[in-house]
Amino acid sequence: MSTPKLHVKSGDTVVVISGDKRNSKGKTGKVQKAFPSEGKVIVEGVAIVKRHQKPRGQGMPGGIVSKEAAIDASRVMLVCPSCKKATRVAHKFVEAEGQKPRKVRVCKKCGATIDK
Repeated sequence: MSTPKLHVKSGDTVVVISGDKRNSKGKTGKVQKAFPSEGKVIVEGVAIVKRHQKPRGQGMPGGIVSKEAAIDASRVMLVCPSCKKATRVAHKFVEAEGQKPRKVRVCKKCGATIDK
């Protein structure tokens, strides 16, 4: 069975399009990590949760630590790097000379290629 695909990758800028206060609807951030098998992403500065951490050795003190929680990938929309708008993603095959065609992501609003 193949791995499910996501419309966003690590390093993409996204905007949160749904959710409550915890999920920070309307906030923009960078995708730190994507989990395609779970259909979730971790977005910088979004869905901050507090975790109680035990002390782990000399250098790691215990305490309450704030960190980003994973949110469902369907709650985020990619921000196009060229037109700077939240957009859906289309896929297109691009052929380079002497190479086989490769699948790239394309902005639905302006038609610009997202993958370089």
